[in-house]
Amino acid sequence: MGSNMLLALTIGGVLLGLGLGFLGRLADLTPQSITLISFPGELLMRMLKMFILPLIISSLIAGMAQLDVRRSGRIGFRALTYYSITTILAAIVGIAMVLMIHPGNPQIKSTVAAVVKAEETKVSTIDAILDIIRNMLPENLVQACFQQVQTSYVKKKVVVISGSVNQTEFVLEPTLVYKDGTNVMGMIVFCIIFGVLAGQIGPRGKLMVDFFVVLNEIIMKLVTIVVVWYSPFGIMCLIAGKIMSITNLAATAQMLGLYMVTVVLGLMIHAIITLPLIYWFITRKNPAVFFRGMMQAWVTALGTASSAATLPLTFRCLEENNKIDPRVTRFVVAVGATVNMDGTALYEAVAAIFIAQLNGISLGFVEVITVSLTATLASVGAASIPSAALVTMLLVLTALGLPTNDISLLFAIDWMLDRIRTSINVLGDGYGAGIVYHLSKAELDKMDEERRLEGLETGKPLDITTESYFNKVKSISSGMLSVSSQELPLVFVLNIFYMYMVRNNFHRTV
Repeated sequence: MGSNMLLALTIGGVLLGLGLGFLGRLADLTPQSITLISFPGELLMRMLKMFILPLIISSLIAGMAQLDVRRSGRIGFRALTYYSITTILAAIVGIAMVLMIHPGNPQIKSTVAAVVKAEETKVSTIDAILDIIRNMLPENLVQACFQQVQTSYVKKKVVVISGSVNQTEFVLEPTLVYKDGTNVMGMIVFCIIFGVLAGQIGPRGKLMVDFFVVLNEIIMKLVTIVVVWYSPFGIMCLIAGKIMSITNLAATAQMLGLYMVTVVLGLMIHAIITLPLIYWFITRKNPAVFFRGMMQAWVTALGTASSAATLPLTFRCLEENNKIDPRVTRFVVAVGATVNMDGTALYEAVAAIFIAQLNGISLGFVEVITVSLTATLASVGAASIPSAALVTMLLVLTALGLPTNDISLLFAIDWMLDRIRTSINVLGDGYGAGIVYHLSKAELDKMDEERRLEGLETGKPLDITTESYFNKVKSISSGMLSVSSQELPLVFVLNIFYMYMVRNNFHRTV
């Protein structure tokens, strides 16, 4: 089954999920029935999340080990420059759209009861900045695999003595707590440093580099077999279950329809005009052709609402369809899945001003600038998981002094907008990889030539060229890999496991 058939199946899964969801609402299914319908989609999300951590670790270390440290620094600078510019532009587009359309109506708040009451939480900008830096340098790598640090304010009882009278008061005291969730930022920083140093050791580090290269190939093979071909069915069940679980779809659509139009129009402008123009201006290539190569990852992001979960497909689309060097994609996209949140920045800017309009609060120029900067910062700290923007939205609202409990109005429709903005995040990562590869291609070709000439002390050149690495990834994805015994990492149990896989599953007789 070819890639075109897989893309058709994914789009078909989205359409069938919409149809099944609306039919299920007419049938008035029980909550247990809805849970059973959503269960295959839940399994898809669990499988995708299972691959996130090993994929980030193996791909980043393998990719960084094959980059010259001087040139990788330039690649990183170009990627971060692109991410910063596009995220700020996205926030500006969102602010312009919400100010022009003005979707907020104070009467909505008084006539519609909120379904969920958001918890009043004190969040400050400085706390958010410090938390990002703390998570970049985790004190325990094992703990960073499943927890990240966050500043939380807890009530503390204080006894105030005034003359002969004792008074008890409660004050909020900042405390560092660990919350569930992979510290992706910290793992990325460690893997980048580890990969660069492993590549600088030379021949002695080849064994370690080979270990992570093979580990990455095995994971990509698992992704292809287990996830990619199961995703159309899983996405169908995810979307159908979400539509069935909404209590009053008609009232929700009528209440927040204009707000949804504002967000979607802003995201479309960013995806159809801003990103393609930047790509065309720098590369002078047709952005429509590039988007066609990214469509599988884009559609999957619409269904999963997670840029991190879409990471395996993003790698696959960029490297196989758009022929981007894996040494660029494994760095640029892995980092972009965490820090490049164009759609999230736009969404948070629109939502903050929408809530201000809802409360009849007029924002001046300074407040609008604050929205832009805070939304950009909050989007960087947003986890690449479904509905993470609702959490970081507290930061933007607090910076403006707006009531955080009004976030509950957005809960009912966030599942839909979350999918759209996540797809824009993934698209931005893809365009970024294409731009960085275009700017870095000459350096990568020069690096390949230098390493061919240098070789190893054994006299065998280091086989990490763009073509050889791309062909290896492509052969893994297609299930046809020919591996010589000299390329196998002789470390721990992986040697036995990998040799078994080569002899029984992957070996081809030429």
